[in-house]
Amino acid sequence: VQLVESGGGLVQPGGSLRLSCAASGFTFSRYPMRWYRQAPGKERELVAGITSAGSSTNYADSMKGRFTISRDNAKNMVYLQMNSLKPEDTAMYICNVAKYGLNYWGKGTLVTVSS
Repeated sequence: VQLVESGGGLVQPGGSLRLSCAASGFTFSRYPMRWYRQAPGKERELVAGITSAGSSTNYADSMKGRFTISRDNAKNMVYLQMNSLKPEDTAMYICNVAKYGLNYWGKGTLVTVSS
């Protein structure tokens, strides 16, 4: 299993970013996918999840209405569109899949929200 995130960077408060996660090494279309984030000195937290077919999504309360998770099963990609970014959204954003009870993680992509 390999998960490679991209799309992070420095953005001003109120701005937007679109993160991508390229997945390989497993049958992508069969598994739900998740985005997590970890800020310096804080625990990793769930940001959003999406079912295998993309028919259902869920979000942490603080991201609802601002973030949108989506996937393209033909391309083995999962995305996170982030709008109205706040300084407290600054974190490493990490792609995740759970297979047979094991969690697989990417290395993450850093998002910094600052003026």
